[in-house]
Amino acid sequence: MSNPSERRPHAVLIPYPVQGHINPLFRLAKLLHLRGFHITFVHTEYNYKRLLNSRALKALQNLPHFHFETIPDGLPLTDHAVNVTQDTLSLCKSVRDNFLPPFRQLLATLNHSAIAGLTPPLTALVSDFSLTFTTQAAQELALPILLFSPASATSLLSIMNLRTLSDKAIIPLKDEGYLTNGYLDTKLDWIPGLKNFRLKDLPGYIRTTDPNNFMLKYLIDLADNMLKASAIVINTSDELESEALKALSSMLPSVHPIGPFPSFLNQSPQSDLESLGSNLWKEDTECLEWLNKSKEPNSVVYVNFGSITVMSAEKLLEFAWGLANSKRPFLWIIRPDLVIGGSVILSSEFVNEISDRGLIASWCPQEEVLNHPSIGGFLTHCGWNSTVESICAGVPMLCWPFFADQPTNCRSICSEWGIGIEIDTDVKREEVEKNVIELMLGEKGKQMRQKVMQLKKKVEEDTRSGGLSYMNLDKVISEVLPKQN
Repeated sequence: MSNPSERRPHAVLIPYPVQGHINPLFRLAKLLHLRGFHITFVHTEYNYKRLLNSRALKALQNLPHFHFETIPDGLPLTDHAVNVTQDTLSLCKSVRDNFLPPFRQLLATLNHSAIAGLTPPLTALVSDFSLTFTTQAAQELALPILLFSPASATSLLSIMNLRTLSDKAIIPLKDEGYLTNGYLDTKLDWIPGLKNFRLKDLPGYIRTTDPNNFMLKYLIDLADNMLKASAIVINTSDELESEALKALSSMLPSVHPIGPFPSFLNQSPQSDLESLGSNLWKEDTECLEWLNKSKEPNSVVYVNFGSITVMSAEKLLEFAWGLANSKRPFLWIIRPDLVIGGSVILSSEFVNEISDRGLIASWCPQEEVLNHPSIGGFLTHCGWNSTVESICAGVPMLCWPFFADQPTNCRSICSEWGIGIEIDTDVKREEVEKNVIELMLGEKGKQMRQKVMQLKKKVEEDTRSGGLSYMNLDKVISEVLPKQN
């Protein structure tokens, strides 16, 4: 081919179709595009419609070599009725049962397009590690496959050990009483890389009494599938998780920490992609204007429980009054589907109490918010994206893990790095009030702020030219994702 643009390497990227998995893979797509790749990014039809509605793709038409394709998610139309996160269990089952045929068809279409000279030939697949069907598709086309973990190295290491825990009859739990009788405090010191780990620090899916629990089996299958990858890339850095990475490297082929992505992209040359987003909800930019209006540096608590966490109306009220009673300014993101079984109704008494210092919004550009000078602390569910974004912004955390990998991340934040305080699952307003004040004004909060600023500097070094993450990305591109001749 004579056209130089046609000689670009062509990577097809496909995330597990929920917000917390889409965001980091989209950032990896941007990094690869900056390194000269032609990108095809694959969404489900449902999520692509949500992206168009959220206006995240408003700059789409001006982008050469960055294309979107869609496949159906195989779920009944009733699941697509509203703009909400789809049910995890239904989505996992559909991913396993329904995604391979349309994905295979899409790859065939892309190959025809390449033969016709419209796009560069496919050179690699980059898949979320939660999608096992993609390794089969890669084998059929003899393409290298990069499996990407949007979770931490520590969470991935936990998942890699679930089969052993199951074989030793440590999981699933014998009965419901094991949730409260101290059994979850069982030490796991025999697992390399999981120092001072307890059962309760593992992904929340282990907290089941069902030997046939679908999610537990799904995760064990994921771990087996990891062995088929050409390489594994993780959105982390050696500075954050050296022990877990060392242990993973002894179990898996070619493990490469190439994050944290926020730090990487902050230091990358700006491009046309900068205005292209991946948020499935429309971002409320009013909150940035609110933060700009005379808010003192490090004075505001940012509260966001992510895209999947749900809670009872009672727990929401405990958080609400804890924040109000702390008398600290706060910005709280309340999604339309945050409360189980209905919309959020906050009393006029609460609204009056916080009118001079609180703002509630439905969604926001989180990275911009965390990097705003007025933000002094982050009350979070401990999703890995939120965790690394907070570190990259130098913001200490209050932690209320909900499920999945969040207990594992909470342990790293509070015990390993000392940059957060955990809030009890059974949240009470007095505890929220006390911890918000400690985070924003107390001695422990001050120490955590110093520690997180040190981590911020270290991960910036890792993602800068010459740093470990930077060199790992170079290595992945040169060794695993072959260039097109």
